[in-house]
Amino acid sequence: MKRALLAMLFSLAPLVALPAHADEVSRVLDDFSRPSAWKAEGTDDIGTRLQAAQGKDGKAACLVFDFRGVSGAATLRRELPMDWPDNFALSFDVRGHMPPNDLQVKLADASGDNVWWYRREAFQPDADWQTITFRRKQVEFAWGPTKDHALRRTTTLEFTVYAGQGGRGELCLSNLRLRGLPPEPAGFPTPRATATSSLKGDDVQGMAEGKGAWRSDPGVSGEQSVTLDLGVSREFGGLLLRWLPGLQASRYDVETSDDGIQWHSTAHVDGGNGGDDALFLPDAQARWLRLRLLGGPGKAYGLAGLEVKDRAWGATPNVFFQEQAKLAPRGMYPRGFSGEQSYWTLVGVDGGARHSALISEDGAVEVGKGGWSIEPMLFVGREVIDWASVRSSQSLLEGYLPIPTVRWAAKGLALDITAFAAGDEERSRLLLRYTLANRTSQPQRVTLALLTRPFQVNPPTQFLNTPGGFHRIHDLAWDGKAVRVNGEARVVPLQKTEAFVASTYESGSLPERLAQGERPEVTSLHSDSGFLQGALLYTLDLPAHGSRTLGLMVPSHGEAATVPHDAPAWLGHELHRVAATWREKLNRVALQVPAAQRAVADTARSALAQMLMSRDGPALQPGTRSYARSWIRDGAMMTEGLVRSGHADVAAAFVRWYAPHQFSGGKVPCCVDARGSDPVPENDSHGELIFAIAELWRYTHDRDALERQWPAVERAIAYMDKLRESERGPAHQTSERRALYGLMPASISHEGYSAKPMHSYWDDFWALKGYDDAVTLAKALGNDEAASKIANARDVFRGDIKASIDSAVRQHHIDYLPGAAELGDFDATSTTIALSPGDGQTWLPPALVSNTFERYWQEFLARRDGRRAWEDYTPYELRTVASFVRLGWRERIGPLLAFFFTDRRPAAWNQWAEVVGRDPRKPRFVGDMPHAWIASDYLRSVYDLFAYERPSDQALVLAAGIPVPWLKGEGVGIRRLRTPYGELSYALREHDGQLDLRVEPGVQLPPGGLVLPWPYPDVPKGNALVNGQPTVWRDGELVIRNLPASVSVGVGP
Repeated sequence: MKRALLAMLFSLAPLVALPAHADEVSRVLDDFSRPSAWKAEGTDDIGTRLQAAQGKDGKAACLVFDFRGVSGAATLRRELPMDWPDNFALSFDVRGHMPPNDLQVKLADASGDNVWWYRREAFQPDADWQTITFRRKQVEFAWGPTKDHALRRTTTLEFTVYAGQGGRGELCLSNLRLRGLPPEPAGFPTPRATATSSLKGDDVQGMAEGKGAWRSDPGVSGEQSVTLDLGVSREFGGLLLRWLPGLQASRYDVETSDDGIQWHSTAHVDGGNGGDDALFLPDAQARWLRLRLLGGPGKAYGLAGLEVKDRAWGATPNVFFQEQAKLAPRGMYPRGFSGEQSYWTLVGVDGGARHSALISEDGAVEVGKGGWSIEPMLFVGREVIDWASVRSSQSLLEGYLPIPTVRWAAKGLALDITAFAAGDEERSRLLLRYTLANRTSQPQRVTLALLTRPFQVNPPTQFLNTPGGFHRIHDLAWDGKAVRVNGEARVVPLQKTEAFVASTYESGSLPERLAQGERPEVTSLHSDSGFLQGALLYTLDLPAHGSRTLGLMVPSHGEAATVPHDAPAWLGHELHRVAATWREKLNRVALQVPAAQRAVADTARSALAQMLMSRDGPALQPGTRSYARSWIRDGAMMTEGLVRSGHADVAAAFVRWYAPHQFSGGKVPCCVDARGSDPVPENDSHGELIFAIAELWRYTHDRDALERQWPAVERAIAYMDKLRESERGPAHQTSERRALYGLMPASISHEGYSAKPMHSYWDDFWALKGYDDAVTLAKALGNDEAASKIANARDVFRGDIKASIDSAVRQHHIDYLPGAAELGDFDATSTTIALSPGDGQTWLPPALVSNTFERYWQEFLARRDGRRAWEDYTPYELRTVASFVRLGWRERIGPLLAFFFTDRRPAAWNQWAEVVGRDPRKPRFVGDMPHAWIASDYLRSVYDLFAYERPSDQALVLAAGIPVPWLKGEGVGIRRLRTPYGELSYALREHDGQLDLRVEPGVQLPPGGLVLPWPYPDVPKGNALVNGQPTVWRDGELVIRNLPASVSVGVGP
């Protein structure tokens, strides 16, 4: 049936081929006279239908859709085999109505795996027909396993409405046309320059070619102009004008023309101050360019150069400013624009991710997601002190609280920049404290400029979800009380300022103007380009060894704020109040470690803060910029960390919020955001939701909550049953495909398989955990029938997974646990999930488990010791710490932690990015900083050093991951660690030839008791004394069956 339908569709859509170098050849690809060639499709729970209509010139096909409150896509799809010419323009007519959603035109090859696309974000069609045209260079490779990303041949065409605001709507299409274009030229002719007047001896053509200078004739009054004939109509990205000293035009227009007769205004500059003018002209195209010089400080104009920059130079504001940073002194632009990787951390309140701020390692503060920043600079006379001219250091209050400080030191001055947030998730305010100290024995006069700049702290290398780099500032206004940025009262100085100054980019870089002694004071300023910069100025007379503290307040909602009378004292009070709130949240569990290992405990507390700050209300998120969405995999693993930390209420709020987003068919969405449930199939998600629900039950025993969530568990189990059954057919019973039999279907839940879905064991281990937890939950509710049925499915599934692994090992000739059945790839980081939270040690082949992590260890050593080349890695590898604990590899944990700790950037901020590069200053995408899922990996692994629950006998295993050197002196301990059996507190130390363990009451004994593994390389000598009674070590373990417990054992020779 499918083959017959495919053949019919191909018969309706014969191969369209144009000459490789087609020149203005036009072809109608579809006149929509047969709308049945198209098929309307929608992802989970999205309603779609195809409707014929009248087009602008002929027939049309309409996609009628209803997103029904979920995320995903509505699509019109047809077979359309195409051999694409080297250059072309594809156009179609469109009309309709819908809320702002993304319009995607997708082209897929015969495999369906490789996709190219053209996208228009936040698209809203007009009610009347309009024509959309795009060129080959606007078509991007979207995804797929092919290494050849060039668009050559495709077989299907899709028009997709992807959820932005979702809602209901209609998208009608007509008159699909392809026009061949001549190939892009390898180069362009030299422009021919003319001018309305020239000083005798000057050559305007030479100036345009970079071989001389041009001056207008001062005897010629009125407007002057310089015209360039580019020879052909061409695209360009901007202009670079180099003015002769004192001969700049302060007012001028840039005009373009296709015929040299009709001219169009492209840019206007008012307030030019000479030097070099870089003009951003994205997507400009013309044959002729003209500079109309309208006024200046002198009677003549003069140019040393006039360069027409290519399209790439002005492709985006980010590219444009990176080009400008190359020409400016280092420090005039943020580090991320200057070819260096920058680092930052999060500032916010618990649950307030939506309004969170970022502070960079250099002291700039991004006031809101994707927003502009406040950057400090110091001026001592004409000397500029910026991030590039200081020694900078970073710290957190008390070493762990989420109140970061950046310190600058230079020229006998120290500037401390401290950022923190007060309030709650609904209404918060960012508070910035600047303390400038004179470290010399002589008085100093210093001007502190707090610049409002159109740059995010999130650098331009950050492309995902919230692109970093530039942020437009169109309007700045100052009313003496607050700086309004783009119409909002956002920056409130807490003390009187000397002045507020602002400048358009075309008038010159504001830092450079300040360095030259200019003070362009304004009350308001507008820029169409959005390149405005402003600054609050404070000139401070600092006595010898004296200091001054200044403050800013940035309300999250732009409302007016009351300025306190004594700002420094008020800021101090607010800081202490916020610090006290965080202390309570972060110290519900206390870790005792040796002084030399304090960072282990501090980073654990900071990790918990990062998880709390990254959540948007109840929604747990791995980040606030790149990953400002809620993934169930991240949330489930964060849930474990939260319940163990004494924040079960936060975990419960997440589950209550996430579970109702389950699709009607039982599918658990991989992630949820403001658009609703994401339908992308990632088959770990179903087990992860069940695990999160089960964790809450294990730690809270809230039966009412469990009863409310049980229907979601049942639906997820039924959906997983359906998925497993789809992989148990004859197609997977051949020797070549036997390894796929009975698994979860292929998906992209594992990032390594995003190019093409694979049968990932990550999915299977999570699904198996879901089945196992569902049995526990059914029994807790007294539903023995459901428990028995689910247990049977679990056992069959476990058998299928084991058989699949055996088959994959043989097929790929490997001796480790593979990441995906098809590939036999090595991926120990994803395999960690089999050991925790899974129970893989009870049923997986022990040799494969050991070989997997032994290979990881050897490769880790080679990387650490420089014997293996590497470019970057993800600190998800912190999960291996928990695996090593369970494998009994205590002696390897210290080296693992030491390596990972060197890659906290900056180290004092106790955080990891998602991607760590070997070269810390090489620009790259790093994901969010901090990355809250990685924070949870670290937190859970550190807790496991002290205690974890062993599935095989339901014992709590104590101190299995504590390195032996930590036991000496004061030793280690933990207080109030939440477990399924209550709060666990103990202390363990070696002294005077004895190893002493003290376990406090408060935890109920689990079925397997409390287990203390022997921590030393030799075997224990003799019995231990447990509450004064001799107790035998068995297989290197001591089992404690009474509490409180006092354990002593000799460790001497």
